[in-house]
Amino acid sequence: MRYYDEITSVTEPYLSQNWMLFAPDPLSDDRGILARVKCGNGRVTGFYDVTRPYVARTQHDRFFPSRVDRLVSGTITQLDTPDPVLERLRNQEVEKKKRPVPLLPAEKSSRNKAETFLARFSLSQLTDVCEGQPSAVQVRIYVHELPSWSQRKDSSARGNTRFEDLKWRNAGAAG
Repeated sequence: MRYYDEITSVTEPYLSQNWMLFAPDPLSDDRGILARVKCGNGRVTGFYDVTRPYVARTQHDRFFPSRVDRLVSGTITQLDTPDPVLERLRNQEVEKKKRPVPLLPAEKSSRNKAETFLARFSLSQLTDVCEGQPSAVQVRIYVHELPSWSQRKDSSARGNTRFEDLKWRNAGAAG
């Protein structure tokens, strides 16, 4: 035990080995995207669930699953999760000045790249709409927060779902 204490005194808190090392934020939501397109004649399609087919394929092939759905969920996380240091500084500024602080140029660029990726990915999945010639695409991000673990046996427990509609993007620029 003495040896373990010596190692722990050096490695903790930076290399502590507990469940946080492997799962700091256990799964608590379902994330995905819906997309719709504008056709050249002005018709707008309904929203199509772009991520669900990949999730179904992953669940079907347990030995060699596709990782494509991780591209989408990782990008949504990128949009949804600010840099912790910037977030803390921003919150301090908001408390001082009582007004929101605008995004930094690097944050705007990162968000724009993520939105462009989601639009391109959506277009790659909607090849049959508008006779293959969509003029614009709009992505809707959804995050369904699952009921808490304490409610997992309660069949009436429901989570909250939030949506964010991204701006329309020209299909030529997004594709």
